[in-house]
Amino acid sequence: MSRLQLALNVDDLDESVAFYSRLFGTEPAKRRPGYANFAVAEPPLKLVLIENPGKGGSLNHLGVEVQDTDAVDAEQTRLAAHGFATTDERESTCCYAKQDKFWVRNTPDGEQWEIYTVLADSPAFAANTPRGEATGCCTAGAADAPGTANPCC
Repeated sequence: MSRLQLALNVDDLDESVAFYSRLFGTEPAKRRPGYANFAVAEPPLKLVLIENPGKGGSLNHLGVEVQDTDAVDAEQTRLAAHGFATTDERESTCCYAKQDKFWVRNTPDGEQWEIYTVLADSPAFAANTPRGEATGCCTAGAADAPGTANPCC
């Protein structure tokens, strides 16, 4: 299994879930505070909604969900052979899931792509450091204040 992932920032999660449930004819596969995802069969799509008031309607990040860690490794090797810069994140916690993944960083227009597989469900949105600060794909980046949404995801 392989499917594209589209992660969107939304102003109102309830309103967006209602809209996308009707649009794709399916209910969310996972729903947590400020977060929902849909596993759409046709077209094969993982649609992720991240409540981020004031940024609704904007792209959060793009991705490709693959079957397992071997597929993540194969894609990273393939892309490295083409000169793509990647950032590895193994056994990371992001979007209420433990994942093995990497990010493609040198895209022409600066968008962020992740190639990932879900290892297990997680009760946390993102991992925490020993000091309790959130880390991971959907939290603070180097230029952001701790705990704020990172535009990469």
